[in-house]
Amino acid sequence: MSEAAIQAGCRFFAGYPITPQNEVPEYMSRRMPEVGGVFVQAESELAAISMIFGASATGTRCMTSSSSPGISLKQEGISYIAAGELPCVIANMQRGGPGLGNIRASQADYYQAVKGGGHGDYRLIVLAPATLPELYKLTQNAFDYADYYRIPVMILGDGILAQMAEPVELTPYKPILKIPKKDYILDGCQGREPRVIKTLMLNPTDALVTHNINMQKKHEKITADLQLVENYMTEDAEVVIAAYGMTARVAKGAIQIARDKGLKVGLIRPITVWPFPDKAMMEVAKTVRKFLVVEMSNGQFIDDVKLAIQCSKPVEFQGIGGGWYPSVEGILEKIEEIYK
Repeated sequence: MSEAAIQAGCRFFAGYPITPQNEVPEYMSRRMPEVGGVFVQAESELAAISMIFGASATGTRCMTSSSSPGISLKQEGISYIAAGELPCVIANMQRGGPGLGNIRASQADYYQAVKGGGHGDYRLIVLAPATLPELYKLTQNAFDYADYYRIPVMILGDGILAQMAEPVELTPYKPILKIPKKDYILDGCQGREPRVIKTLMLNPTDALVTHNINMQKKHEKITADLQLVENYMTEDAEVVIAAYGMTARVAKGAIQIARDKGLKVGLIRPITVWPFPDKAMMEVAKTVRKFLVVEMSNGQFIDDVKLAIQCSKPVEFQGIGGGWYPSVEGILEKIEEIYK
């Protein structure tokens, strides 16, 4: 992820240590000076996200990373960045909670990520990779999404993804979108009118309401443009597992065994968890009997699945919060239980 960010032109990183993502600032502290970039280990998560606001306002591609409690501390700053319509990339390698919790992997920050997280009406584009090659590519793309839509983009991973190893081909960065000129940045006003980036708009009718309407239009455009999803063996499936990130990867192992036993099981995996791939989910719902949501939490992602399919089919659940990991055997047992 760190190298993908650098390849994509990230030249400012501010962060603060927290397990299980400490390898990110460690790597950035070495690589950023090598490419003419800036690395700052801030005095706190609050300071780090505020530095990202400032760096983005200058037009610099910038990034921060943390894990669950640290991301909570960044929420006020993320709301400010979203309000200022500034692009940046934020990585959250989730750990068990609530509170300080533990350092095992979790998916319990789902609500926080896809519903905004901080105060006010705003959204983040949220990408949920399931493999390290996908993490590499989605991180590169995240900077394009951020610049094109002028919105913060979150990489939503977990402690397993953060700490595993597998082969990755480090391909050169190739833009996927034509980025418009950054005519809003603060780069000195000699020869032009001064610019201001602010989030305080005291006049509700003429300023803040209009701003919110414009932001909502942008969210609607992103929803129409960007719904990434993987369908795995769903064509003839009677039961479909809905899962994202590492949980979906474990589910594939259970599906393969279930298929060997003659059970028609498939997987639908949102890659963008916001915007949520409603259309693809509803299309699958037309032909299946049941859904099984598997999630490393007490149940958050399940709500969006039910909304997407308009509760048209039964939705079963397997998941526990606090650092519970799904197993191939456990998922298979649940499949066999609900398949009847």
